[in-house]
Amino acid sequence: MLGPGLITGASDDDPSGIATYSQAGAQFGYGMLWTMLFVYPLMAAMQEISALIGRVTGRGIAGNIRHYYSRWLLYPLVFSVLVANTINLAADLSAMGAALNLLVGGPALVYLVALAAVSVALQILVPYSRYAKILRWLCLALFAYVATVFIVRIDWGAALRGTFLPHLSLDSKYITMFVAVLGTTISPYLFFWQASGEVEEVTKNAAEKPLKQAPEQAPKQMERIKWDTYLGMAFSNVVAYFIILTAAATLNANGKTEIETAAQAAEALRPVAGPPAFFLFAAGIVGTGMLALPVLAGSAAYAVGEAMHWRTGLERKASEAKGFYAVIALATLIGVALNFWGLDPIKALFWSAVINGVVAAPLMVLMMIMTKNSKIMGKFTLDRRLLITGWIATVLMTGSAGALFWAML
Repeated sequence: MLGPGLITGASDDDPSGIATYSQAGAQFGYGMLWTMLFVYPLMAAMQEISALIGRVTGRGIAGNIRHYYSRWLLYPLVFSVLVANTINLAADLSAMGAALNLLVGGPALVYLVALAAVSVALQILVPYSRYAKILRWLCLALFAYVATVFIVRIDWGAALRGTFLPHLSLDSKYITMFVAVLGTTISPYLFFWQASGEVEEVTKNAAEKPLKQAPEQAPKQMERIKWDTYLGMAFSNVVAYFIILTAAATLNANGKTEIETAAQAAEALRPVAGPPAFFLFAAGIVGTGMLALPVLAGSAAYAVGEAMHWRTGLERKASEAKGFYAVIALATLIGVALNFWGLDPIKALFWSAVINGVVAAPLMVLMMIMTKNSKIMGKFTLDRRLLITGWIATVLMTGSAGALFWAML
């Protein structure tokens, strides 16, 4: 039953996300743990909505926008997602190369080139039906962050207070961090990936059809989507919770509050929590990165391919979807090149977050409108639960984008 939802949730804890969660724990200690409980129903609802768009219509998000709305609305959204994903790819590759350098020594740039090449080769050469299994197994890498907690000393009283008694502040640093956490958990690339992942599931199985064409399949598929999505997002947030917890118990507790990258967080753990914690944390960066790279590159390719009305899909051979695979290869190549051009991973994370924040709000508004349109969704328009939760998430993201610009100013 676990497929696109699990992979989407796990890929949300990419090296860039690990850096954000480590910063939250290092700067504010246990005081940011509550955000993981708060954001869970919102991110899960938006991902369920994304999955329903793909499964009901048989098209991804960009494909539906192209079919039913203006191209002037579609192209800026797709371009912004492509730019944000490429910058995010560059930052993730930088973190993975740095983590391998910490683990075994050697040149970080060589490592990131090799990891990028392996990722692209797998996406091009391995059909989706087999590649999805590889991605599901890569999700196990995230347990490194769960294991880390059991070899560091936790103040569980403070942790429980931070989890269930939110500490709020109007301080600009606190607001910026809250917006960063929100933007990391509710990101446009995750919407595109999960919707297109559901389309792939239909494509690879001849017995399955879009639910608009085969409503008799709806009960089983909608139940599967719900379990897949909510378990996947729970997995994502539990791991994020443990990353914040680890950073709070080790880095913040020892006065190390200025952590800027995931690799820095791993290195800072070594003298504070010992070699085992350092090893697990650093190895997790590489494992989660290998999961996140195809999601970032693939979601960009789905968005561009559907917008341009190309053949898309990881289940297709490269000769059948040349444009789609070209976007995957090019986005990854540019991500590699940015590291050779002296990429500042901190600025890369910042601008990726800014672009995602700007794109997320209008995209979410459009998704909410789209899923209430019976012309698009047939009789599978959103129920009251998803409608209310989805709009709460949309309003919150819109406010967060405004708060981010206020914090920048």
